Amino acid sequence: MDRDDLELMQAIRAQGSLAGAGLALGVVPSVITKRLGALEARLGQRMFERTTRRLSLTTEGEALCLRADSLLDGFAALETELSERQDALNGTLRLIATFGFGRRWVGPAIAAFQARHPGLRIDLHLTEQLPDLGAEGFDGAIWLWSGQSRHASDWVTRRIARNQRVLAAAPSYLDRCGLPADPPALAGHECLVTRENANALQRPVDLWSLRHSRDGSTARVRVGGALASNSGEMVRDWCLEGRGIMLRSLWDIAPQLASGELVRVLPQYAMPDADIHWIAPWRPKTPRRVRLLIDHLVEAFRSEPWKVETAAAPKPARRGAKATPARRPRAPPG
Repeated sequence: MDRDDLELMQAIRAQGSLAGAGLALGVVPSVITKRLGALEARLGQRMFERTTRRLSLTTEGEALCLRADSLLDGFAALETELSERQDALNGTLRLIATFGFGRRWVGPAIAAFQARHPGLRIDLHLTEQLPDLGAEGFDGAIWLWSGQSRHASDWVTRRIARNQRVLAAAPSYLDRCGLPADPPALAGHECLVTRENANALQRPVDLWSLRHSRDGSTARVRVGGALASNSGEMVRDWCLEGRGIMLRSLWDIAPQLASGELVRVLPQYAMPDADIHWIAPWRPKTPRRVRLLIDHLVEAFRSEPWKVETAAAPKPARRGAKATPARRPRAPPG
């Protein structure tokens, strides 16, 4: 039995007659009759019950047709895969990412992918607001996904890598103001609030929701301080200067944590909503260049390269270190 035999069975079943199958396959009915007879002779079983008015599948014919469907689908998929492997990638990819993560991590990964596929053109847009991807012609976004956009139901997503927002401060701040003993104690500290991507549909940026790494419990605390910005880089700079405690993604501050310029505060807590995702408008068939790009990004970030051994927060000094300071610490001069 070969592929032509399977296609013959499918055509007869679909058309309901030998004449109809002949038209579908582009041969005269006598050829269909001869080929079907030869197949039944080889198998030693009848595939169809035939009368002058009716043609119907036998039990054996039905079983063969069911297997034929999956086998022919497999043939088609194999041919497509082999064809794609021979074809060099070409065309254009329009992508979008946030400024910080895009510049630091996505840009180099995209450049490496394009170097492997020189026939591709890649247009990477950096922004802080996720647009309607389909309406604006983007193939996809590499994003710290929150899933709250009004377009979310029209998109497909895949997690590329894990990431967390963690609490951090400079040693100079902790020496001066002490360590918070638990999340509620953050309310008595100078906290640096980032207003990136803030809008009315999102939770307030000064309400930090922290999850315990071991028991999964969640603590919510409303924080405040003298300094806030829509620039994450500015907040990071203030934190390095010792102006307060911030909540920031590991991918952004891993080098400073590794060097000791910053230390983790309440290291058993983190905000777990900062995983990196691929987001794309739904389409019935994903182009091969997009599929390969996604695989490339997953591989590039599989080891979570921003995840480094970080300095642990020092124990609070005995002098003046309180679990819940009674007053907000003053900012340092200048």
